[in-house]
Amino acid sequence: MSQSAFIAEPFALPFDKKTTALVMIDMQRDFVEPAGFGEALGNDVSLVRVAIQPCKQVLEAARKAGLLVVHTREGHRPDLTDCPPAKLTRGGKTFIGSKGPMGRILVRGEAGHDLIPELYPIAGEPVIDKPGKGAFYQTDLHLILQNRGIKTLIVCGVTTEVCVTTTVREANDRGFECLVPADCVGSYFPEFQKASLEMIKAQGAIFGWVSNASNVIAALAA
Repeated sequence: MSQSAFIAEPFALPFDKKTTALVMIDMQRDFVEPAGFGEALGNDVSLVRVAIQPCKQVLEAARKAGLLVVHTREGHRPDLTDCPPAKLTRGGKTFIGSKGPMGRILVRGEAGHDLIPELYPIAGEPVIDKPGKGAFYQTDLHLILQNRGIKTLIVCGVTTEVCVTTTVREANDRGFECLVPADCVGSYFPEFQKASLEMIKAQGAIFGWVSNASNVIAALAA
């Protein structure tokens, strides 16, 4: 057993590299690049772009350590038949399926739906296309993790209070231990970022553990 531990809050999290995976949540052009869906909704994308470099460093460390790396993308079929009617009404004048600077917003196959080049998958890294906020809902993520005997997840990406925490809660209910590096997740709302991280680690890691990129990289290199 190559077991080590992540320095984290509220206490250290033991892990084994062989049963640990990195899950990179929705680092898509529509969410983190200028002129995407996020900016069209009136958000300042610079607040989420600060997570790109720490994510890149953790991604490189995970690859070097031989971890399973999984990427997710939120989006829908071009005919939108997998998008609930209530979801289609969100966003006001800018909504899912409408035309944006990078193609139809959150539609699979469009430029804006794709992952950013800084964190692009390499051969052998599964990409999960999900129709909802959580990465387990209506996807084969759980099956992929089970097939590899994964027990611990390092969860990075955007946005902290939406897709990241939804995935962490889903994972927690399925028996996975989740570590969230605070500088590897981002929100358009700093107050949401702070509250989300506090909720994850509250009450003795009720949903998971919170750490940072440096601690994760050090533990993976040990």
